[in-house]
Amino acid sequence: MKKSKLIVSLAVAVLVMGILIFLFWPGHLYIRRALVHWYPKIDQYPLFEHRVVKAKQPLAWTYAKNSSQNTVDKKFIKDFEKYKTVAFLVVQHGEILQEQYWDGYGPTSYSNSFSMAKSIVSMLVSCAISDGYIQGVNQAVSDFLPRKEWDSYEGKPLLIKDLLTMSAGVEWNETSTDLFSSTTEAYYGNDLWKLVKTEKLIEKPGVYFNYQSGVTQLLAFVLVRAIGKPLSVYASEKIWTPIQAEEDALWSLDRADGMEKAYCCFNSNVRDFARLGQLVLNHGRWKGKVVVDSAYLAQATTEATYLQYRRGDGKIVPCTMYGYQFWKLKYQGLDVTYFRGILGQYIFVIPALDAVVVRLGEERSSQYNLEQDYPTDIDIWLDAALSVLETKRYR
Repeated sequence: MKKSKLIVSLAVAVLVMGILIFLFWPGHLYIRRALVHWYPKIDQYPLFEHRVVKAKQPLAWTYAKNSSQNTVDKKFIKDFEKYKTVAFLVVQHGEILQEQYWDGYGPTSYSNSFSMAKSIVSMLVSCAISDGYIQGVNQAVSDFLPRKEWDSYEGKPLLIKDLLTMSAGVEWNETSTDLFSSTTEAYYGNDLWKLVKTEKLIEKPGVYFNYQSGVTQLLAFVLVRAIGKPLSVYASEKIWTPIQAEEDALWSLDRADGMEKAYCCFNSNVRDFARLGQLVLNHGRWKGKVVVDSAYLAQATTEATYLQYRRGDGKIVPCTMYGYQFWKLKYQGLDVTYFRGILGQYIFVIPALDAVVVRLGEERSSQYNLEQDYPTDIDIWLDAALSVLETKRYR
């Protein structure tokens, strides 16, 4: 009996020791952080080092005359609360038409953008092209990051355009709910370059749309190599200051003085997020001044239908819902371009109504519109916005 107890005790000790070694081994430190904090949340920016995206010329929004009377219609409130909405903002004709907050959030409360940051990276690519740092979207990735893993596949070179359209053909585990996935390590880890270097071409680029956060992070490394300065500094110079954001933004880093988590983690507030949507609505101009090239933005917000998409039901169809790091959908006869984050962060741009809608929250629907590949909670936010938007003149 004593011998068997000793064997069990030794086995438990070995198991505990193995777990401790695994968790505290330098390459696995992100797992310990992931186990402590688990699923990403919109208010986790204090967990990470960050770089400030400075707002140097702030200018407040103006409000529509009837904005104070506009609150979310009662018929939508249950769904707003169900998905833990914290902020909802509707802008039309350049003025705030509706603004509402929940759960202690307010006009200056930070929220993680999550993957809405990908669209910001896309606009920064345009700025780098305009500034002459990048020749164009058809320039090879290997011109900036000369690694055989990113050179070519079956004779097809990997282009910046392939990164923009999520058709890089690289190996990357996107599953955010998997403790051991690449995306989990990117979020909780501290060495993005080491992680990105594990990406390698496994199919011909420029053929299949495959949404991968690692592709945007790779694109960001191309950008940083091209511009020769941190992404946050360039974002302040080229976008955040020109659009007269009211508050500084915080872009989370992998470590102190490290690299921006470019695929996610641009922390700002609902009003300043709306400015990004307004910039897209205005074809890259702010107060008449060019911020992002209009021709680039037109292409960025056009569906990359030449790509094939392996849909959830197994069908292979043309990619009708993505451009250059921007999502697309058709809703009630309206063309909508939108920024999208994993917990239900959205900036919707609706040109036909001269409108921008921003929704921030902690959850989104697990159900998807299969035809257009979007979470079905989007129906709620767009319906709620349409209920207050002036539509007769623009439809």
